Formats: sequence, structure tokens, C-alpha cells
Amino acid sequence: MTFLKTVYRTFSGTKEIVELKNKKHTQWLIYRDNKPAYFVDFYDLEKESNAMMNSLVLCNKRTIEETLELINKKNNVNLSIPKISRLGYKKKIKSKEIELNLGPIPEEWLSYSL
Repeated sequence: MTFLKTVYRTFSGTKEIVELKNKKHTQWLIYRDNKPAYFVDFYDLEKESNAMMNSLVLCNKRTIEETLELINKKNNVNLSIPKISRLGYKKKIKSKEIELNLGPIPEEWLSYSL
């Protein structure tokens, strides 16, 4: 899958982020330990992991951040969605396309009883 590796300038310095090329509100690039690791598409229900994430986020009316926080606590992992700037100021410096093969979040981390 093709992603964009973008460098931004913020108040706190430069920051390099891997992002979705054509972002949809139901697709997320999930980082593990500050590196791109998983790709989630809530409406790609052919993958059980995506169906479980659909239930955990959309059906339970939680944000993706709240759901990742619960997964982190339950499984002792560090999953996150990168934020470019906390203050809102960002300026794109450069970006290039990269190919990454990211799988879904492991099913054993997802439980309907989160």
C-alpha cells in the first residue's frame, strides 16, 4: 500500500510522519512504539480485526484514541495515532511516496469486552 512520508515544521521543531495518501475518516495508520505498524479500515469487514475495531469504535461510540488507550492498558503495548502538532501550527516541508505492507491489529489484542 502507498503512504506518504511527510516532514512538517512545527513550533517544537521538524517532525516526520507517515500518513495515508488518500485519507478517509474510517481508515487509520496505527503506530506502535512511534513507528508505523498497522493499518485499520473500519469498513473492510473481510478482515476480522477490522470488524472488531469497527465494533469497538463505531458501535460503542468511542474515539479511536480512547479505544487504543484501552488496548494499550489491557495488552501492555504502545499503540498511537501520531499528532503533528499540539498547538495546531504545522508547515509541510517535503513529502514522498513510500510503499509499506502493514497488517491489521492482532485479533488477540481486540476483545469485545474492552
